[in-house]
Amino acid sequence: MSQFWEALFSQTAGAIKPSPIREMLHLIRQPGMISFAGGMPDPAIFPVEQFNEASSILRSSGRDVLQYGTTEGYGPLKEFLATWTAPRMGRVLKAEELLITSGSTQVVDLLNWALVDRGDVILVEEPSFMGSTLNMHNHGARFETLDCDGEGMIVEALPAKIEALRARGETIKYIYTITNFHNPLGCTLSLQRRRALLDVAYRYGVPILEDDPYGYVRFDGDHLPTLFSLDDRGMVLYAASFSKILAPGTRIGWCAGPAELIRKMTVFKQGVDVCTSVVAQALVYEYCRLGHLDAFLPKIIAHYTKKRNAMEEAFRRHLPLDEVRWVTPQGGFFYWLETPNIAATDLFDASIEKKVAFVPGHTFYVGQGGIHNGRFCFTFASSEEIDEGASRLGQAMRERLS
Repeated sequence: MSQFWEALFSQTAGAIKPSPIREMLHLIRQPGMISFAGGMPDPAIFPVEQFNEASSILRSSGRDVLQYGTTEGYGPLKEFLATWTAPRMGRVLKAEELLITSGSTQVVDLLNWALVDRGDVILVEEPSFMGSTLNMHNHGARFETLDCDGEGMIVEALPAKIEALRARGETIKYIYTITNFHNPLGCTLSLQRRRALLDVAYRYGVPILEDDPYGYVRFDGDHLPTLFSLDDRGMVLYAASFSKILAPGTRIGWCAGPAELIRKMTVFKQGVDVCTSVVAQALVYEYCRLGHLDAFLPKIIAHYTKKRNAMEEAFRRHLPLDEVRWVTPQGGFFYWLETPNIAATDLFDASIEKKVAFVPGHTFYVGQGGIHNGRFCFTFASSEEIDEGASRLGQAMRERLS
């Protein structure tokens, strides 16, 4: 029977790649395992009571929200977002510039449907979020990569990349960047590089997908202007999500961009899922309307600041500091560790034996790389688990070094 279906699979199905993190969940769920692997929020901070209060909208408007909705999104939620996001977007958005999606990862999928033909090139940071790059790969895209440092994408390398690709006759569709508290790197694109990136986009006519799922979860310093707010030529599509500022189970994301692009993505969404769950959108809207988003977001930020600080202190306490390097994230969910003298896959195997999990760095590369790196999420584990996990990790490192 399996051979029957194998013979019917499409070329796309034959080339599709699974998520390495999803594939390793059976390891993470072992009894006693301390997980720094999955990029999951802490359920202890979920605003359960406040979200339950928002369910009152089902009593008052149930006949509307239980019906099919418009593909563009639930009107009241779009109106709220148009105003609420204005400080980061630089202005109040128009309805036709906004699309509600089933999580921010769907923004990448819809953009790829709208722009990408098989063989087209997407310029991506390396390493980068595998959920996005897997989707790009599954749409038939090819990649040209850009290195990063502590200030994000090294933008000065971009013009030469674009010119070389075009000299070979390649078609470049867009630049993908995670500007704030990068997944997996934890770094933030500097203001100087944000302006330089837009200059490159204008000069070469290559648009930008600005992925910003962590942007509101800043611990230190001031918010930097989004690329979208700096853009005056309609070259940026901005993507964000409620997953990190409310709860991932809502599966509500959104994007903002030029009306003609949003319209084309909306038409593709009609064939993908008709509309994002109206019930979920209505619950999120009511939660926001009641003031819970603004009231609860500072609590989420304070909670994760403590977690970040706990991991920073635990790493400094337990790891062999001469053998490991990292950039302290100013927000978001992740540390990216470099162990120049230890292979990440070896460290992963040793760590799993000690019941602590992380994601080896090579899984975030579309090419070769990350063999001495790993991503560590600090938001899910408790502070006590963070300290114990770092202790076990330090033991595993010392054993490998000896």
